[in-house]
Amino acid sequence: MKTKLKFLLGPVLALVGIVFYIALTASKPKRTLQPEKGCVFMTVMGEQSSEGFNRYKSDQNLQLAVRDGLQWLSTAQLPNGGYGAGSHSAQHIRDPHAVNADPATTAMVGMALLRSSTTLKTGIHAENLKNALEYMLKTIEGVDDDSPYIAQIRNTQIQTKLGENIDAVLAAQFLSNILDRNLSGMDKKRIARCLDICIAHIQNGTDENGKQKGAGWAGVLQSGMANSALESAQTVGASIDKEVLERSRKYQKDNYNEEDGSVKTDDGAGIMLYSVSGSVRASAKEARKAKADVNKAKAEGKIAADAEVNAETLEEIGYVSGEAQKYGAAYKVYESAKKTAQKDEVLDGFGNNGGEEFLSYLQTGESLLVGNDDDWKKWYDDMSGRILKIQNEDGSWNGHHCITSPVFCTATSLLLLTVEEDIAFLQKIGAED
Repeated sequence: MKTKLKFLLGPVLALVGIVFYIALTASKPKRTLQPEKGCVFMTVMGEQSSEGFNRYKSDQNLQLAVRDGLQWLSTAQLPNGGYGAGSHSAQHIRDPHAVNADPATTAMVGMALLRSSTTLKTGIHAENLKNALEYMLKTIEGVDDDSPYIAQIRNTQIQTKLGENIDAVLAAQFLSNILDRNLSGMDKKRIARCLDICIAHIQNGTDENGKQKGAGWAGVLQSGMANSALESAQTVGASIDKEVLERSRKYQKDNYNEEDGSVKTDDGAGIMLYSVSGSVRASAKEARKAKADVNKAKAEGKIAADAEVNAETLEEIGYVSGEAQKYGAAYKVYESAKKTAQKDEVLDGFGNNGGEEFLSYLQTGESLLVGNDDDWKKWYDDMSGRILKIQNEDGSWNGHHCITSPVFCTATSLLLLTVEEDIAFLQKIGAED
């Protein structure tokens, strides 16, 4: 009798489980925004302005888009824990499991997971983050002493378009983010050692002008992110060569002429967007200090309430001449370049949209937060509204040109949408040394 009951009970329990699963799935909220035709970059960054797209940004739309994007990434992870963008010579391959893992793409996914409040022990994607981190650490630890790069895999989409040292650059940003969070379950000393290896590669790869060697099609982006990586690492206590960092900042700032608004695009594939976003980022920290010091002097009655932030005012409040010139120029570059970076004709980027556009927008938005700039809110609402509107039905995003990888583009899109979650760290980067 008991055997018969067990025999009958098995199918019943299975049926109950199926019904429960169907009910649970049916109750799961679905995104209601209809995706625009084309790919992720369809004029986000180009053919249309992002002005007015803030109407699509709501808490629900944002939460559902991030949920689906993270779920898509969780299924895109490779068996070794890494993620891949694929080869430059095979950009048509969009299947995330038909490519090899690379550190740059894995770092972007790792940062997207971190920014969505995933930890090594909590969150439904904790295992994805844990495995991605382990892949990164093993890859970096396996670097030959005489290798100029941390990645053995070559000719990836990201390397070809941004630069040959981009893996070390993005890995350093990811590891700095991990260290800042001081997550339970992480080997802090191991991560710090790997961060030092990445920093050494970045600094050794910086030429006398402050530019990263081995530049790709849009190499100015690699150099801009290298500058960000050095500042992030410095914030979490890594030892940084200040001379290299100063050269890096100067290279980025020199791409923009604050007097006439002209932009050097030689290292940015002729695309103004790529260059000017780096100028904003490189000047953000110094501009923030200059503005804060001038505002403090005004509050203390040391200077006129309508005094401008410039070299003359900075000297008046106690800066030595050379420092006053440097910080005054940085403020002018930042204020002018941030406006240029958000003009419709600059947002056009390449004319249609690839991963480079995404990185440029991310760089501009993060710069506003590093600079403690209230203008970031409008940028965020308009840009995130556009990103939400062009998400693919499966939860991913992808590009039209150059960096077409859905993994890389999805990670970058999520970093844009969740930038609010990293305000504390970004503003810490912008604080005085």
